[in-house]
Amino acid sequence: MAEIPGDYAGKKAFFDRVLTVYGRKPALEALRDPKLQCLTLHLADSNRTGGIVAELIAGAKQRDIPVQQHDRQALSRISRNGKQDQGVALDILCPRFRSLAGYLKELPTLPRQRVLALDGITNPQNLGMILRSAAAGSIDAVLWSRRGNAALGPLVIKASAGTLYRAPLVTCDTLPASLEQLAAAGAEICVLQAEASQNLFAHAGKGHVVYVLGNETEGISKEVAAMAVTPLSIPMNNEVESLNVAVTASLIAFLPSYLER
Repeated sequence: MAEIPGDYAGKKAFFDRVLTVYGRKPALEALRDPKLQCLTLHLADSNRTGGIVAELIAGAKQRDIPVQQHDRQALSRISRNGKQDQGVALDILCPRFRSLAGYLKELPTLPRQRVLALDGITNPQNLGMILRSAAAGSIDAVLWSRRGNAALGPLVIKASAGTLYRAPLVTCDTLPASLEQLAAAGAEICVLQAEASQNLFAHAGKGHVVYVLGNETEGISKEVAAMAVTPLSIPMNNEVESLNVAVTASLIAFLPSYLER
């Protein structure tokens, strides 16, 4: 379990902001990034000494980061991916992460929010690129459900070029129930549909807006589509039917009307 820095002592919000990265190379890259607040390095006691394990330990000691040894089963519980963790896990504090419950609690005091909601984004590369665009553009939150989306693993970190750690990620269990809560809090639920008459670039919501991005193959799920109040389309030329979901996310993140907020 990650150690709680003084600034977060006694606050549940701390745990919502901790991402446990697994794998030797991702952990070493994170330890070498001075901008990341690494909390605890976890190692399986079955690891051989030397090589990259020695580099991990040296890197942690250089930054005064605690190193904890665990049996293989305990390490698998920490990494949540015993088949791919290579006996290594690293707790990292991601300041812009929060739970849906925490976000909803803050929402009444926040200025107009723009949210990307992920409805079955299963390709890690797409997820990473979406998070990169969200971090770089004018997006206040990315709603990521544990069920139905790609896990926040090494492939997502690589595709995001490390921006996952700085992305405004809001975590939840399932998307439909979370969208219901956001709608009850006054958010407008929008979906991208090719046949929609309203143009994405002409849309101007009056309050909080949630843009739902659907699965790479099947699009928006029926359950989520039934909750949408505003269908939006992206004008297409030359008989092109649709765009890659990560490209769509980038267009939303950089809508001209929001860049100077």
